[in-house]
Amino acid sequence: MSNKTKIALVTGGSRGLGKSMALELAKKGLDVILTYHSKQEEVDKVVSEIEAMGNKASSLQLDVTTSNIFDKSKDDIKAILKSKFKTTHFDYLINNAGVGVYAPYDKITDAQLENMFKIHINAPFFLTQKLASLLNNGGGIVNISSGLARFTTPGYSAYATMKGGIETLTKYQAKFFGERKIRVNVIAPGAIETDFGGGVVRDNADLNNYITSTSALGRVGLPDDIGSVVAFLCTDDAKWVNAQRLEVSGGINF
Repeated sequence: MSNKTKIALVTGGSRGLGKSMALELAKKGLDVILTYHSKQEEVDKVVSEIEAMGNKASSLQLDVTTSNIFDKSKDDIKAILKSKFKTTHFDYLINNAGVGVYAPYDKITDAQLENMFKIHINAPFFLTQKLASLLNNGGGIVNISSGLARFTTPGYSAYATMKGGIETLTKYQAKFFGERKIRVNVIAPGAIETDFGGGVVRDNADLNNYITSTSALGRVGLPDDIGSVVAFLCTDDAKWVNAQRLEVSGGINF
């Protein structure tokens, strides 16, 4: 095994699950590149936390809804790799950036569905395609699905439909990248206490209690429940885990 420090790129890494993923990756000894949408002050704090652990970290502004900028984003990442990390490639890509939409099926609009597609299908499809040449052979890709792709909860039809798509894409990516020994997996978080979806799981006591009642472990999830699993997948401990869907939900709705 090489002693060279591995590098992971986490999209949407300034808060919530992405922040937890970044910090857990750093705990495993990886250097981290974070993308963020708009809140630079938040991503700067995450970068500082990672550097305080003795790891290198950097950030890049990226709006994943505009795939026509991905060529420029690739150039920006190449520049960061050269200047900050003194290298030309990175090892792990975590396609985490995402938002939710909560609305009854008969109230979903065309604009809402299109936005979900841009963020949850188009972005991981084309960003991965663009960045593939910067990924080291033997590295890995982690996509993010949801427990909602396995069971149904009213109000999440648009979001969950996209997550079903990312699970299928993961299988095709795993097959495509197999020749380069790049592993591709998808994790499916359960309900997590973050500000995702307006913080509904965290702040709505009735919903929190309902989810708790359906979980075998008797609680909703926390960000580090997810971040540590992503970090595991980005280590040699997971070297034979490939093309898999790993649900990380505490045993909800089984």
